[in-house]
Amino acid sequence: MLTVLILLPLVGAVVTAFVPGALARLVGLGFAAATLVAGIAAATQYDAGGGMQLTETHTWIEALGVHYALGVDGLGLLMVLLTVVLVPIVLLAGWRESEAEGNGGAKAFFAWTLALEAMSLAVFTATDVLLFYVVFEATLIPAYFLIGGFGRAGRGRAATKFLIYQLAGGLVMLASVIGLYVVSANSGTPSFLLSDLAALDIDPITQRWLFAGFFIAFAIKAPMFPVHTWLADTTEKATPGTSVLLVCILDKIGTFGMLRFCLGLLPDASQWATPVVVVLALVSIIYGALVAIGQDDVLRLIGLTSLSHFGFIVLGIFVFSSTGGTGAILYMVNHGIATALMFLVAGFLIQRTGTASIRAMGGVEKTAPVLAGFFLVAGLAACGLPGLSPFVSELMVIIAAFEHHWLVGSVAVLAIVLAAFYALWMYQRTMTGPALTGVAPVVDLDRREVGIVAPLLLALVLFGFYPMPLLDVINPVVHDTLAGVGVAQEGGHQ
Repeated sequence: MLTVLILLPLVGAVVTAFVPGALARLVGLGFAAATLVAGIAAATQYDAGGGMQLTETHTWIEALGVHYALGVDGLGLLMVLLTVVLVPIVLLAGWRESEAEGNGGAKAFFAWTLALEAMSLAVFTATDVLLFYVVFEATLIPAYFLIGGFGRAGRGRAATKFLIYQLAGGLVMLASVIGLYVVSANSGTPSFLLSDLAALDIDPITQRWLFAGFFIAFAIKAPMFPVHTWLADTTEKATPGTSVLLVCILDKIGTFGMLRFCLGLLPDASQWATPVVVVLALVSIIYGALVAIGQDDVLRLIGLTSLSHFGFIVLGIFVFSSTGGTGAILYMVNHGIATALMFLVAGFLIQRTGTASIRAMGGVEKTAPVLAGFFLVAGLAACGLPGLSPFVSELMVIIAAFEHHWLVGSVAVLAIVLAAFYALWMYQRTMTGPALTGVAPVVDLDRREVGIVAPLLLALVLFGFYPMPLLDVINPVVHDTLAGVGVAQEGGHQ
């Protein structure tokens, strides 16, 4: 089932690249829809009781202990579902945008998007460390061409900066991957399987070196301060659809990897590094919010808010509590939904105004109330409004932060105030007040555009009032992860 899930968009990317241009978009969307159906089918076969499921293992390089091994637990399943849901939405939103002047054409956009989906699904389902590394690096190829081939002037430089950062992180991680192989070989039979590596007794000093390599790579991917500087440039220059793929899907690999590899394979080193990681997470939370406040480019602003949000996710992971871990994984899902909505609505706004400058906008809600309404909900979700899904996850992380230390919780709470400031101020400057003189009235969203973003809005409200379907899948993962780290559960499942 998981192999089929990966092959569908990969085959779709190849087919889309070779069919006539007029059919490329329909073929690409068809494969994305088929992948969505396959993802839902896989979810129906998953038992929420926990554990790695839908597994398949085949020997790849026997001499090195490398396997083609796939499987999903609750964390992997949610990331798979987030991916297969967002990709068709991105393709629909970029239906016309991908053919804008100076871009690489709809065929290329759809093909690279499907290729990125295939590689992302492989990352979230890989249960062999070397296989994970290979597809981890492979995601950079379609991502690079999506950033460099589509968007605004300066996108080539942004794509190069993105690639340099990601390749540097990947090389550091490769050292730790090789280190794991050496450790397993010294203990008997070499293996890259997660199940075999988790059973190894790795000495504390070696764990710390291995942790450093993995964590640096995942901190760049996530992103976290101070290795985040590629983020703002990328979201500013890329198309909104590409930014959704990068921030809402690809960057989740960073926090996914922290849970799967840092905590799962190197528990002692993870606890040893906790003080430093918590400080970095808090700096990311506050710094991201403060820098976002001063931005004039709406896409750059949205990108920097994710620096703050990823800080919350990392904080929830490294406070080592069931409340924090559950909140962090839930935050990964909710952030993907809310930020995708904000990017896509901002993209519709930029198409109409011809600019991403906040100073050049104003009074939009008078002529485009539906657009303004979607934008407001996305902004309120970003600042954790009760009733919208990010509130639940943010609250859980903050509670866990206070349980960890009152000072950590106090700093995290400050970010909520800052988030309300940048979200509402952005809305006020773009949507309220009089329209700027000499600027044509903004046309409201049409039915097609409303249909594209409406599922995201419904998900925000649904999981805001009833998050239990997600929590039922998340709780066993957190329980197993913390049990592996050796942390006692406080009060059972959340």
